[in-house]
Amino acid sequence: MKKGDKVVCIDDTIKAEALMSISAMYRNWVKKGQIYTVREILNNKDIVTGVLLKEVRNQLVYIDLIERQQEPAFGLFRFRVIDDCEEEMSYEREFERQI
Repeated sequence: MKKGDKVVCIDDTIKAEALMSISAMYRNWVKKGQIYTVREILNNKDIVTGVLLKEVRNQLVYIDLIERQQEPAFGLFRFRVIDDCEEEMSYEREFERQI
């Protein structure tokens, strides 16, 4: 996965015990099945690789685990890179739902 890749969210779940802290950090959350564009990939001190998306933005927050302020990233495990054909089929399905 790299900057500019189109990805699909495959996991938008939040564990019950993390719901309060996630809600405080993330004003905007990803949706399973939605296609996004990778804006940046963050190493996060080799703890959890994170992804920032062009379509989803959140405010900067201080993150204790990595000891710095940054936009909270989504775990890489939540996404899968898609190919152009798969992206086109997704747009067609979305268009059909709107009709």
